[in-house]
Amino acid sequence: MDVNARRLVGIGAERVSHVSSTDFPGHYPNEDHSWNLQLFKQNLTVEIQRLSQRSIEFDIIGVDASIANAFRRIMIAEVPTIAIDQVYVFNNTTVIHDEILAHRLGLIPLNVDPTHMDMLEEGDTPTDRNTVEFKIDLECSWKDNKGKASASGSSTPTDDERYVNHQLLSKHLQWNPAGEQIEKLKNAGPLNGDIVLAKLRPGQAVEIVLHARKGLGKDHAKWSPVATATYRLHPNIVIKKPIPFERAEEFQKCFSPGVVKVDKKKRTVKIDPKHMRNDTVSREVLRDPEFKDSVELSRIRDWFIFSVESESAYKPEQLLPEAIVIMKEKIAAMKTAALGLLGGEGGGGGGGGGGLEGVQQREGEDVVMQEAI
Repeated sequence: MDVNARRLVGIGAERVSHVSSTDFPGHYPNEDHSWNLQLFKQNLTVEIQRLSQRSIEFDIIGVDASIANAFRRIMIAEVPTIAIDQVYVFNNTTVIHDEILAHRLGLIPLNVDPTHMDMLEEGDTPTDRNTVEFKIDLECSWKDNKGKASASGSSTPTDDERYVNHQLLSKHLQWNPAGEQIEKLKNAGPLNGDIVLAKLRPGQAVEIVLHARKGLGKDHAKWSPVATATYRLHPNIVIKKPIPFERAEEFQKCFSPGVVKVDKKKRTVKIDPKHMRNDTVSREVLRDPEFKDSVELSRIRDWFIFSVESESAYKPEQLLPEAIVIMKEKIAAMKTAALGLLGGEGGGGGGGGGGLEGVQQREGEDVVMQEAI
C-alpha cells in the first residue's frame, strides 16, 4: 500500500510520532493548504466493509480526527431512541426490589421507531404521540405434578417441568397501543424477548405498568442506540528488508492472523494489503532484535475504521446518516449564533469572520459526508 508519508502516524517500540496533522496553511513553504470543498470531495470516501443484522464495520477516509470523533460521540449520546422511563409497580412479590427491577426494565432495548414519537418535555401531558405504554401481569404457579417428579421419570425435574411462569422475561411486556400508535408503530416491543429480568416461584407475582419515552443517551445510557461505537486508525505495515525465510513463521506470529503471507514455494514473505486492516499493531515485531530494522509500523491518520453495534430500532447502516443529520443541526445553530454576533457588532471584525468561515467549512464537510453515505 503506497501512502503519502504526511498521512502517517509513526509507531515506534516505545513511542508514537507525527500525531498531529500538518495539512494547514503556512506549515509547508510555497504550498496552499487552505480548506477546499472540491478537494475534500475528491478525498472523502465512505466504504462499508461488513454489515450484519445488528452490527456494521465501515471506513471513513479523508476527514480529521475531530470530525470522526464527533460522529462517534453523536452516535453514542445524541441519536434519540425510545426506552422505558416510568415504571408503576402495583404488585411485586419477587425477590428483586422494585428499584432494581425498574432499572432492569429501563435497559431493555425496544423496537420502537423514534421518528414517529415526540419528546416529552417537562410539564407536558403524556399522549399517544410522546408515550408508549406496556404492561406486565405475570404469576408463577405449580404444574399439575407440583414438582414431585418430572415427566421423564427423573427424581430431579427441571424448573420448566415443575413451574409455570418461573421466569420474568422481556417478552412478557405487553404493548397497550393508544391512538394512532397501532398504525405508526406496528409491532412495538423488546428487540430481544429472552432477557431474564427476575425468577419467580409459586405464589410470586408481578403487575407493572410501564411508560416508554423518547430520549438521548447523554441523559441516560438506556437511550443510547448503540452497544459499542468505536474507531481505530488503519494500520500501515512496510517490510524494508527481506525477512529470512527460516524465521518466516516467527515473523508471521508477530502480527494478527492473515496479515503476513508466507509463500513456501517461492520462499517469500509479504504483507497482505487486504488483511492489513485486521492488525492490532501490537509492536511485538519491534521487540525482536532481528526484525526491528526490517519492518516499519505506522497508522494512517485520516483513515478511520468504525465498528458500530446497534441495540435499538435503528438498523446499523442508519446510525451514521442519523449522526450526520444531527451534526448539521448543530452547525446550523452555530452559524445562526455567529451571524447574530456579527450583526450585533455592526459587521464584526476579522476574528468574527474567521469563526464564521470555520462554521461554513464544517457545514460543507457534513453536506458532502451525507452525499457520500
